[in-house]
Amino acid sequence: MIGLNNAGVRFGRRWIFRNLDLEAQRGTSLAVLGPNGRGKTTLIRALIGTQPLTEGTRQAPAVIGYVPQAGSPVAYAVLDMVVMGRAQALGVFGSPSTEDYQAARTALATVGLSSLASRSFSEISGGERQLVLLARALATGAQTIVLDEPASALDLANQHRLLVILNDLRQNGSFTIIFSTHLPQHALHATDETLLMMSECEVARGPTSEMLTESNLERTYHVPVRRLAMADGQIAIVPVLGANPARDASSYRRSNAND
Repeated sequence: MIGLNNAGVRFGRRWIFRNLDLEAQRGTSLAVLGPNGRGKTTLIRALIGTQPLTEGTRQAPAVIGYVPQAGSPVAYAVLDMVVMGRAQALGVFGSPSTEDYQAARTALATVGLSSLASRSFSEISGGERQLVLLARALATGAQTIVLDEPASALDLANQHRLLVILNDLRQNGSFTIIFSTHLPQHALHATDETLLMMSECEVARGPTSEMLTESNLERTYHVPVRRLAMADGQIAIVPVLGANPARDASSYRRSNAND
C-alpha cells in the first residue's frame, strides 16, 4: 500500500494541495489528471518521498519502482540501464549478479524490448527509452510502480504499447500502479480510480468510469469534452479543441440518442 494522510505541500504562500487523503492498495491502479502547473509532478514526488510534505504523513513500501518523465540519453547499454534498478539491493560496493541480470532481462521481456538489450540507451528512440525506464522500475522487484507522465513524449503507437503493458500489470493483480497523465483516455483504459486535480486546491477522487464525466473534465481543463460510445462498446473521450470558449460547453455534447 502507498498513500498520503491529511497531506499538504506548500510553495511559499501557495498550497499545491492540502488535506489530501490518498491510498492505493495492491492490485489496483490510479491515474492522476490535471492541467499544466496544477501539481501532478509534486504529488507524484510526494508519493515516492522526494518531495517533503508541509503537513500530513506518507505511508509507502521500502522499494518503489519509479519512472520519470524522460530519461537522459546516456551512453549505457540498455541492459545495463535496466540492471541499475537492482542498485538498492546491491549496496554501495556491490556488483550485479547473474540473478540481477536475469531480472533485468525478464523486465525487458515484459515491455517487449529484449532485442534492444545490447543497444546503447542514447541511440534508441524516445519511446523506447521510456519503456526501458519502465523495465528498470520493474527490475527493482517493487510491487508499487509510480510513473510521472510516462506517455508525455510518446507517439500514438508507443502510447498504446505503454497502456497495454500497464493494463497487463494491473490485471496481474500483484502490482500497485500510480501514474500521472494529461490524457483522460489513458486513465479510462488502464486504471481503477482517478484523482482529478482541478483548479486551486480542489481535488476529486473515485472510480475512473464515474470521475471522467464530461462536466468533471470540463471543470478540470476548461475545454468542452465529449464522451463517445464506440461501436465495440468502448468509450472515447474527445476534447473539442479550438471551440469558441464563449459558447456553453453543453452545446458541444453529443446527446445520448446519438452516442
